[in-house]
Amino acid sequence: MKKIYAKSKTYSLSYFVLFISILLIQNCSENNQVDSNLVFRYNEHKNINSLDPAFAKDVANIWVVNQLFNGLVEMDQELRVIPSIAKSWKISNDGKKYTFFLKNNIKFHKHPKLTNRIITAEDFVYSFDRLLDPTLASPGGWVFNKVENYIAINDTILEISLKEPFNAFLGILTMKYCSVVPKEVVEYYGAEFRSNPIGTGPFKFKRWEENIKLVLRKNHDYFQKDSIGDSLPYLESVAITFLQDKQSEFLQFIQDNLDFVSGLDDSYKDEIITNSGKLKKEYTTSINLIRGPYLNTEYLAFYLESDKNEIKSEILRKAINHGFDREKMIKYLRNGIGIAANGGFIPMGLPGYSDKIGYTYNPDYAKELISQYNRDFKEIPKLKLTTTSNYLIFCEYIQKELEKIGLQIAIDVIPGASLKEAKANGKLDFFRASWVADYPDAENYLSLFYSKNFAPKGPNYTHFSDSEFDKLYESVLGETSQSKRENLYRKMDSLIMKKSIIIPLFYDEVIRFTRKNLNGMQINATNLLDLRYVKKL
Repeated sequence: MKKIYAKSKTYSLSYFVLFISILLIQNCSENNQVDSNLVFRYNEHKNINSLDPAFAKDVANIWVVNQLFNGLVEMDQELRVIPSIAKSWKISNDGKKYTFFLKNNIKFHKHPKLTNRIITAEDFVYSFDRLLDPTLASPGGWVFNKVENYIAINDTILEISLKEPFNAFLGILTMKYCSVVPKEVVEYYGAEFRSNPIGTGPFKFKRWEENIKLVLRKNHDYFQKDSIGDSLPYLESVAITFLQDKQSEFLQFIQDNLDFVSGLDDSYKDEIITNSGKLKKEYTTSINLIRGPYLNTEYLAFYLESDKNEIKSEILRKAINHGFDREKMIKYLRNGIGIAANGGFIPMGLPGYSDKIGYTYNPDYAKELISQYNRDFKEIPKLKLTTTSNYLIFCEYIQKELEKIGLQIAIDVIPGASLKEAKANGKLDFFRASWVADYPDAENYLSLFYSKNFAPKGPNYTHFSDSEFDKLYESVLGETSQSKRENLYRKMDSLIMKKSIIIPLFYDEVIRFTRKNLNGMQINATNLLDLRYVKKL
């Protein structure tokens, strides 16, 4: 294997290896000598700050919460909404009333405050009330913005009424915010429910030493079965470590101390992946590469209420869109992982996506547009692009490419939290951003350009306002025809691209590396970690 670490890191890496080994030994001894072939080991380089589904905002939290909790419905690998705790549902003709029929034999995890407690519709009423409670301050309260009310008709029937038809509502209910929690346990622990979770999921909580390790154990009473009727999950335990350094995480994986790694980091991408996105030969006998579309659009954005000519000029914005080669960027900066964004803002994989509305690389035409700008404004255009360190390499590539067509770009690197705050409050004229789908519907992407969603209260960071776009957006919310909705989505996306409100860079991909002895790892375009069907041979 090619050496990928400097000598100065030898001691720290050896320490990590020893540290992880000790943790795994401790886990086995503490967990009644669980067979290592039944333990799924992964590392979370970001901190998990809560195991409460009401705070399942970030991927790190969502992944572990998904092992512990269930909601009414869930998403399958093709992004179709399927039953979970609800066995079926019906929607009224006007699209405003959803009636869910619950399974009547699902239990919460065992706890002294519960006695074989069966889930009822009232548990969902309590869970939704809690999500909306301002004293809890859950970041997920917005998911019920379009809900008028919800009531438990009886133990197994839950009725949800919307203020207006909203075809993406079922998809929203698949979010982990909408998981069911037991009132008795939540009220017993109060704020400490975050570290004492009780749910209905395939795994139950065992132990959490924050920023050190987290252990989950199999829920032997889990209600779901596989296709031949065998109990799920197959694994006995999940062990999560918290190495923050991605190089260290990768080394642990290569040394068979972790079962999978998610994502492709700059620190090891050239070590394991070719420029064409293939696994290098030396790893093909020990590692599997799994990849597929991910509902994430990476882009650059303009703040349209800026007083700078460069930002207000549609000509200049179009020149930028034509001025760099997205295919080349993906090949050399991401080793072929990702899809060049030659379409619109809606990513590939979602209904409404079109590859006919975007911009192609055309440096000669981009130079003509720059020249036209120079004639109109009698000045050489200069822009400041704000980004975070994680995306500096992409911004530097774009900077160098745009210099060739006569556009000067200065790059400002700031912390992620600072960028988030600044773009929300209109303090950045030109900035890098990304949008990962909250739910798998193109409406979620197009909501970023609706005039009533201006940041900081909404996600419209560009402050784009257009009456034609608003009419299209409002009309699609109640449209029941799938084909008509897709047509409306394409029209809205085309309008955004025609005015060059943003610069799409690429549509992301889910990429996972697993050990060869791992079977059943599934992926979908929301990048959810589902361990129910995973086996270790």
